[in-house]
Amino acid sequence: MSNKTETSEVKDDKSRKPFTSLKIIMAGSVSGIISSVFLQPFNVLKTRLQNPQTPLKDCKHNRHRIISLLSHIRKHEHVSVLWAGTVPTIMRSIPGSGIYFYIYDNIKEKFFPTRPPNTLESLTTGMVTRALTDVFVIPLTVVKTRVESGVYKYDGVFTAIKMIYQNEGIRGLKSGLLPILIRDCPMSGIYVMFYNQTQRLIPQEISMEHPFYVHSSCAALSGVLASILTHPSDVLKTQMQLFPNKYPNLRSVFTSIYTEHGIQGYFQGVIPRLLKRTVFAAISWPLYEKVAFQNKKNQLT
Repeated sequence: MSNKTETSEVKDDKSRKPFTSLKIIMAGSVSGIISSVFLQPFNVLKTRLQNPQTPLKDCKHNRHRIISLLSHIRKHEHVSVLWAGTVPTIMRSIPGSGIYFYIYDNIKEKFFPTRPPNTLESLTTGMVTRALTDVFVIPLTVVKTRVESGVYKYDGVFTAIKMIYQNEGIRGLKSGLLPILIRDCPMSGIYVMFYNQTQRLIPQEISMEHPFYVHSSCAALSGVLASILTHPSDVLKTQMQLFPNKYPNLRSVFTSIYTEHGIQGYFQGVIPRLLKRTVFAAISWPLYEKVAFQNKKNQLT
């Protein structure tokens, strides 16, 4: 009798797993859609600030450059350009965010089922999760960056992918992958590390009573720290994706930026990226945590 009961419980757990995975993917995708629509202007501003062809006044500080760019858009373009690249961003974010949280959750369940990961384990988990996700969505990332820059004009996402492949081959569709990995893997690792460690500093009774606020606060703080530390690689990535022929490798773009702008050049567009990443983290991680918590609760019942 007990064997039958155990067998039925195992089968029940297996049947729940696909449904739970789907909920986690959907949670990540929903947060990706929200960020794509409402936070897209930050992406556009960041990309244009990193584009040397963007017409700006001679402003040394990021804040002044943002004001100059917004003034130029208002006078010479239209406010709608702040949502340029929204479609490829959504197409990238829906699978990207969903896949990220799916991989992250599976790594946690497989390697840390009974305890939270320590500092090094959190760092490694975040890096591996982001690396696998970035490789999957790199063609859409290239299209998104080019559309946001205002340098390229495409009729649609699939047309853009086709044109890039015809003109530049596979290399064009994966341009900037190395700096993306250099940027995203450490950022994801640092983020997950800070996120897990900051949660440990909060008393358990507060975490249990106010889980949303705790997760949002830890996520936002971790997003700020990780974004600042990894922003230089984001600048390198953008330059390589906008001008793949000019910058065939990481060394060429690194040297060029330093020669033309100095150290400050590696932090172009840091403010809009900081705002976007922080808000996205504060939305997406509490949503994931809620689904993951509900899953564990169901497993215990």
